[in-house]
Amino acid sequence: MQKGFDHKLYNFDSGLRLIAVPMPATKSVTVLVLAGTGSKYETKEINGISHFLEHMMFKGTAKRPGKMDISRELDSIGADYNAFTSKEYTGYYAKASSDKLPVVMDVISDIFLNSKLDAGEIEIEKGVVIEELNMYRDTPQRYVGDLFEKLLYGDQPAGWDIGGDKETLLKMKRDNFTDYFNSHYIAGNTVVAVAGDIDPEDIKTRIPEYFRNIRDGRAPAKAPTRESQSEPTLLVHWKETDQTHFNLGFRSYHMFDERKYALGMLAAIMGGGMSSRLFEEVRDKRGLAYYIGASGNEYTDTGFFLVRAGVNKEKTLDALKIVLEELRKVRDNGVTEDELKRVKDQVRGQMVLGLESSDNVAEAYADPVLFENRVLTPEEKLDKINKLSVADVNTVAREVLKNEKLNLALIGPFKDLEEFRKILRI
Repeated sequence: MQKGFDHKLYNFDSGLRLIAVPMPATKSVTVLVLAGTGSKYETKEINGISHFLEHMMFKGTAKRPGKMDISRELDSIGADYNAFTSKEYTGYYAKASSDKLPVVMDVISDIFLNSKLDAGEIEIEKGVVIEELNMYRDTPQRYVGDLFEKLLYGDQPAGWDIGGDKETLLKMKRDNFTDYFNSHYIAGNTVVAVAGDIDPEDIKTRIPEYFRNIRDGRAPAKAPTRESQSEPTLLVHWKETDQTHFNLGFRSYHMFDERKYALGMLAAIMGGGMSSRLFEEVRDKRGLAYYIGASGNEYTDTGFFLVRAGVNKEKTLDALKIVLEELRKVRDNGVTEDELKRVKDQVRGQMVLGLESSDNVAEAYADPVLFENRVLTPEEKLDKINKLSVADVNTVAREVLKNEKLNLALIGPFKDLEEFRKILRI
């Protein structure tokens, strides 16, 4: 890979961190603000508030009091903007022409620091958030992922839905939002990432102006996730569908474990594209699925290796048997040198394409700063991957692909679960 971007990481006295990444070949700029909080930082009584708060941040500030003022201003400069909530972080971003940098920084910082959190707007937005929740639960391809993590982690923050549930959302009051905001949206828990046609030193001088109101301090720690499993587990959600959607996965490594890179290569070999083993066996040879893929997924304290697919409901058992057999094969027989070389090249190519966009670059650089307080450049990540051997990948396959780590969540028109239990072995 060619030489990377000449990034700069700045740590301010307040605890706020800035990662600035100049991209000379682009005329765009992205401003991304990450807060190190999400649904894993919630209690049962306020489950869903991280995501709900994300919605409320766009409903007006003292400077932009109308609930349409923010969107109108960003639309007027042709910006691409949005926000997102995960279990461990929440982000707000806007991408625009680089000459609009002052506008983008002003709006995004204003959203992040000065939202009104109006009680009346909270009541109105409850309907929106609940309908979003209904939409996802009516989308099996999406909802099965929530069920899988519920199966893995149970009744603790790691196992709860990011969106919460209707009953909890309806009970939320303005005080819940202000308390959560004041304790989590603080300097020591925040990273600002700016990538694109920029001068890092110029960005550094702007930060004290735009983020002068950020509160000092560090956010409360989340409770550690509890894990316990000794045999395969199964969760079936009955729904009259034409297609069965399933997540089949194994407990694996957290994000600070270097073995995650070898696991990522295993996932790419098994389900990382149209030339992967599972795609060939399940879709190309037998026509049982439209989509099938595999991935490694990491949080700060847990992780899992996942195979996900949507298959012919009449042949769900057949598809699962094939997936399990392919996983047995790779565990027992390993991967080949040719396969590992292919997916290394694949990852490199995907990384190069991703680095053409300032929003992708902003997030790629911001994530390790937020969680590890350090920069992990694409070149450093690729170097870790290039050093992996076949033995490294085969070792994680043997470590992870075990019955006592195996879990299956699926959505489909099934009431008799015994047939699934019989085959759930590797």
